[in-house]
Amino acid sequence: MVSVVLTVGVHRDPPTTATGLVSDDAVQVDLRPARLGSRGLARLLDLLIQGMIFVVLTGITGVYVAGTDQAFASAVAVVQLVLVALAYPVLLETLTRGQTVGKAAMGLRVVRDDGGSVRFRHVLTRQFVGFSAEWPGLLPPLTWVASLWCMLAHPQGKRIGDIAAGTMVIHSRTPVVWGWMPAVPPQLVAWAATLDLAAVSDDLALAVRQYLVRNRFFSAPARAELGNALAAEVFERITPPPPPGLPARELLVAVLGERHRRSVLRLAQTRATTAAVWPDIGRALVPAQVPLMGPVAPMGPVPVRPAYAAGPVPPNGAAPVGPGPAALGEVPLRTAAPPG
Repeated sequence: MVSVVLTVGVHRDPPTTATGLVSDDAVQVDLRPARLGSRGLARLLDLLIQGMIFVVLTGITGVYVAGTDQAFASAVAVVQLVLVALAYPVLLETLTRGQTVGKAAMGLRVVRDDGGSVRFRHVLTRQFVGFSAEWPGLLPPLTWVASLWCMLAHPQGKRIGDIAAGTMVIHSRTPVVWGWMPAVPPQLVAWAATLDLAAVSDDLALAVRQYLVRNRFFSAPARAELGNALAAEVFERITPPPPPGLPARELLVAVLGERHRRSVLRLAQTRATTAAVWPDIGRALVPAQVPLMGPVAPMGPVPVRPAYAAGPVPPNGAAPVGPGPAALGEVPLRTAAPPG
């Protein structure tokens, strides 16, 4: 299995980092900092959970402190407050590498400034400084205002605890923008229609698509090496074998285009069946065509510019993916049948 690490989504410009951070290995880290809105909702959810935990603990300890000295009862309440306010986030963020229940619900995660996973010392420092200097803070509401101002003014949305611990909160979910999809080359339509694609997994198909969309951003040696490796893996999972001398790039385009064509056809058949059984649902689904595809054709390739063609930007806005296979150092695939 070829491991491919690419940024999910279609970009029309070369990838840039949202934070300008560089890791210890001199690699740019592409992180999307979380801002006040999402962090505030995550904090609100965590506060609700912490409040319920505090009520439960108060009910349990109330049985044992009833009738005791008032000073002792007050001390127990303070210990409970500290445990709930500190132990809850420290424990969860340490075990889950940067997430509480609220952060997980909002798709957020605490990471180090270099993008690595936080450790216990980072979490403890972050939460202890936050508890004393932000929430609830030593001088509320002054400390609350200072924390909010810090988050709004800092370019990475850090609060005081993040600055002290060398951490930041990022979005762990990457938005995906789909649009471009290659079509089967005309000379390979007949062969592609006979392919058995059952062994081509979703992960492999996604890696192929990302490669075809972004390969023009790679250097020539890396582009050829990755394309040949992906094509070799795809070759082992399909039958019948491709025509003799087929370049690796054209194989990837044909397999991905045929896989997408069949998916669109299945979707159209499902919608037709639904419309026949439940006309109201069918009428609601008719306008929701697959983006950029136009009317679904039962046969033939999807009429979208092939991935391997060079030239001006297509009408749908997708950028061309570079020169043809001959200029990329790709090698023709072997034509023997894959091992059984």
